[in-house]
Amino acid sequence: MQNLPDRMTVVAISEPGGPEVLRIEERPLPEPGSGEVLVRVAAAGVNRPDVLQRMGAYPPPKGASDLPGLEVAGEVVACGPEVERHKIGDKVTALAPGGGYAAYCKVPAGHALPIPEGLSLVEAAALPETFFTVWTNVFDRCGLTAGERFMVHGGTSGIGTTAIQLAKAFGAEVFTTVGSEEKAEAVRRLGADHAINYREQAFEKAILEITGGEGVHVILDMVGGDYVERNWKAAAVEGRICQIATLNGISEKVNFSRLMVKRLTHTGSTLRPRSDAFKTRIAETLEARVWPLIESGKIKPVMDSTFPLSAAAEAHRRMEGSGHIGKIVLTAE
Repeated sequence: MQNLPDRMTVVAISEPGGPEVLRIEERPLPEPGSGEVLVRVAAAGVNRPDVLQRMGAYPPPKGASDLPGLEVAGEVVACGPEVERHKIGDKVTALAPGGGYAAYCKVPAGHALPIPEGLSLVEAAALPETFFTVWTNVFDRCGLTAGERFMVHGGTSGIGTTAIQLAKAFGAEVFTTVGSEEKAEAVRRLGADHAINYREQAFEKAILEITGGEGVHVILDMVGGDYVERNWKAAAVEGRICQIATLNGISEKVNFSRLMVKRLTHTGSTLRPRSDAFKTRIAETLEARVWPLIESGKIKPVMDSTFPLSAAAEAHRRMEGSGHIGKIVLTAE
């Protein structure tokens, strides 16, 4: 690792709490181990799991950095043993187990992908977390196919904007929930066929009206709470629902008879604790099936705002205010 500094600037969590607990620190430069690469971070995506980790509700998996940050883009500056594909100087975007809020971040080489042609490093930093999450849950776990009806809650979130574009690109009819007309217009521009303002109408009733009582085949939900049973009402017979978060808490009571009568499948997953091999397989699939769509311009990350690394607390406030449309990204200074 010649010509690299011994120490680097990072954003650390001083204690569980609000955005103000994010503090600038100096730490030793991480050294890539076997099968890992070290990336000089040009940009790092901000995600809901970062907020949860800051609050003390989402601890990093064993062996991962205690720093927040699950996706980065930048330049490979060092390679550990047994790294075959990447070399020093490569520009990559990568899914990280943690540590993205830093000047340098080490990641498994299999989770680093080339920057799609036509994207900046800042745009590329908005790809990994949402694209890995949406692909594995919507297409692998729930098996969404062309001609089916798909719904994602929170259509203007990073997950939402990604899910809308991917589902539309692969031939689904797309439904989503939003909280304002401005957001409804934004998701329609991305390809959503139906934008339901949850402040004005019950989404489950709207879906059944639109579909003539049939419902939707696949639902991606990060809300939880009373949305669990409402999703079951909105789902078609043999429908599949995937839970990836519970921002509204857990549901204490649900009517399982609806699950049985409709023969529904309600599954769920979290990405961060999965094995490196599992994430590498997702990366390979994305490069083969999705990267060409990005390079052709059919899909593009939706960018809300950027903040310098030192303003990570402001980025978190932006996310928690829920006014954002698309991805929030931190940039190197």
